Amino acid sequence: MEGSNAVTWRKSSYSGSNGGQCVEVAAPGRVLVRDTEDRAGAVLAFGPDAWRMFATRVKTDKAV
Repeated sequence: MEGSNAVTWRKSSYSGSNGGQCVEVAAPGRVLVRDTEDRAGAVLAFGPDAWRMFATRVKTDKAV
């Protein structure tokens, strides 16, 4: 995604320091998500409402 290097990426505090299945997120108006192990790879972009719905479902452990 163009310009994705200009945003501040954050890795979840639940991610360990030993690698594994980690993602990073950034929120410059839209929520951007990328694979920590492939930072030059694909970036997914979500609108705030879609991300909020996803996060709520994950937190409440409901099937999507």
